[in-house]
Amino acid sequence: MSLYAQIRAFIEQLVHVSARRDPLTAARHRAFIAPRMIGGLLALTALPVHLAINRVPGPLEIFIYAWLAMPLLIACYLSRTGHYERAQIMWSAALAVFVAMIGAATGGITSFAAVWLVVIPVEAALAASRRVVVAASAFALAAAAFLFAGEIAQPFPPAAPSITLVLLGLGSATLYAGGIALGSASLARASSRLLVVEEDRYRLLARNIDDVITRHRRDGTVRFASPAAAPVFGVPPKALLGHGLFDRVHVADRPAYLTALSHAATQGASSSVEFRIRREMAGAPEAPAAYIWVDMRCRPLDRDGANDGEREVVAAIRDVTGRKTQEQALDSAREEAERANAAKSRFLATMSHELRTPLNAIIGFSEMLANEETMRLDKARRHEYAALIGESGYHLLSVVNGILDMSKIESGNFEITPEPFAPAPVIGSCCDLMALRARESGIDVVCSLADLPDIVADKRAVKQILINLLSNAIKFTQRGGKVTVTGERDGAHVTFIVRDTGVGIAEDDLRQVGDPFFQVRTAYDRTHDGTGLGLSIVKGLVDLHGGDVTIRSRLGAGTSVVVRLPVDCEKTRVIERASNVERLPIPEPAIVPEDIKVRKRA
Repeated sequence: MSLYAQIRAFIEQLVHVSARRDPLTAARHRAFIAPRMIGGLLALTALPVHLAINRVPGPLEIFIYAWLAMPLLIACYLSRTGHYERAQIMWSAALAVFVAMIGAATGGITSFAAVWLVVIPVEAALAASRRVVVAASAFALAAAAFLFAGEIAQPFPPAAPSITLVLLGLGSATLYAGGIALGSASLARASSRLLVVEEDRYRLLARNIDDVITRHRRDGTVRFASPAAAPVFGVPPKALLGHGLFDRVHVADRPAYLTALSHAATQGASSSVEFRIRREMAGAPEAPAAYIWVDMRCRPLDRDGANDGEREVVAAIRDVTGRKTQEQALDSAREEAERANAAKSRFLATMSHELRTPLNAIIGFSEMLANEETMRLDKARRHEYAALIGESGYHLLSVVNGILDMSKIESGNFEITPEPFAPAPVIGSCCDLMALRARESGIDVVCSLADLPDIVADKRAVKQILINLLSNAIKFTQRGGKVTVTGERDGAHVTFIVRDTGVGIAEDDLRQVGDPFFQVRTAYDRTHDGTGLGLSIVKGLVDLHGGDVTIRSRLGAGTSVVVRLPVDCEKTRVIERASNVERLPIPEPAIVPEDIKVRKRA
C-alpha cells in the first residue's frame, strides 16, 4: 500500500461515525481534519530541529509552536465529537488570535500578517453554515479592530519596512487561499458527483419500477410523469401532462380521482383511490377503448416555504387489473357456490317430497294388504292397492334412475353406444307411449315428421331425450292444450322440436332452466311432481352426441325446445365435454317472443 493510501485510510478512520452516513458531510470532515492534522504533526516534528539549532526559544517562538499544536487539538475534537460547526468556529477564533498576536508584534494593522484576516471568513465558507461565517467574520473584524486600536494608541512597536515580510505575508495568504479554493472545488466536485449518483439512482428506479410516479397540482393537472407510464397507459409520459391523465380517467371515476388529490393537497394527509383509466392500444388508434383498473396512492409534496394552498401532490399509480379480475372471479365463484348451495337445498326439499310420498303409499297399502282380513278387503280392492304400490315403486325407480343418470353425465361416466337407426319410428313410439297420459290430461299430441334420414346415435338416449321433453310438455300444459313434435333435416344435422301451449317460463327463470334440480317456481307448477332433472339429463345426453339445445319460451304463451343432433355423432362429437352450459338470449321468433340459446363450453 502506498504512503498516500495509508494517510488517506488514517484520515478516514478519524472521521466521526455520525458523519460517515452522508458522503458530503464526510468529505467536509476529511477536508477539515487532514490539513490540520498534517500541519500540526509537521510543526511538532520541526520543533526538535529548531531547538537543536537555536537552543532556547524566545517567547514569540514558544507562542508560535504552541499555536501550531492547536490544529491537532481541534482536529481531535472534531474526530471525537463530530461537531463540525463548533470545530470550524474554534479554528476561526484560533486563527484570528494568531494573526492578531503576529500583527501586534510586527507593526499592528500595517503588519504583513494583517492580510490573513481576509482569509478567515473565506475559509469559514467551506462549512456551508451561516452561523460559522458570521462568527468567523466577527473574529476577523475583532482582530482588525484590535490591531487598528493599537496602531492609534501606538502600544505596538512600529513595523520595520521589509519587502521580504510583505511578500511572505501575501504569498502565504495566497497559498492558503489557494488551498481553500482547492478544498472548495473538491467539495463541489464531490457534491456534483453525489448529485449525479443520486439522480442516476432515482432515474434507475423511475425507469424500472412498474408503478407510475406523477406530480400533480392541486387542481389535478400533471406536471411530471415517470417513464413507466408508457407500458402502463400505452402513451409516452408527455401525453399525460396537463389534463392528459384526467382525460383518460373513466367518467364515472373522475370525482373520486379529483377528491383523492384534493384531500392530499388541502389536508396534508395521504389518500388512496382505485379507478378505471383508458389504455391506448399500440398500433391500433381506432380500436375500442380498453379500460384498466389502477390504484393511486397520493401524498402531499413537502416544500420549504410553500403555502398550503400551493401544496402539490405526488402520486404512485399501480396497475391492479389482475387483482380486480381475481376479485371478480372470486365474486362469481361465491355466487356460483351460493347458487349451488341453494340448488342443494331445493334438491333436498324436492327429494324429501318425491321419495316420501310414494314410500308412504307403499307402506300404507302394504299394511292394508297385510291386514286384509281385518280390513275385509275384496279382490278388486286388493288389485287396486297392489297397482298403487306398483305405481309408487316405478315412480321411486324413475327418480333414482334420473339421479344416477345425472350423476354419470356430470362425472363423465355415462357412455353412449352409437348405432345407425331410423329416427321416425323412435319419435312415433315415444308419442304413442305418452299418448295415454296426454289423453287423461285432456291434451292433444301431434307428431309431424318430414323425410328424416337414418342417423348414427345412441337409440336409447334419443328415446330418453324425447320422453323427457314430452313428459315436461304434457305436465305443464293445461287441459285442452296441444303438444306438437316435429322432426326435420338441417344439413349435416337433424332437428327435433317439441312445442306446447302451456304455462311458459318467465325470463328470469328461463336463464336457469336446465340446471340440475332447478324447478320453475310458479303457482301452477307447484302442483306437479318432479325432481328438476329432466332438462338437465336432456342437455347432458345431447352434449354427449355433439349437439345443442335451444329453449324458447314466454310466460303464458308456451315453450319450444329444439334439439339439434348430428347425423353421424361418431364423426362430430367431442370425447370430453364440460357439463356446464351458458344460456344467452337470441332473436325473438314471430310466435314465441323469447329465445335462449344453449351453448356448450369447450
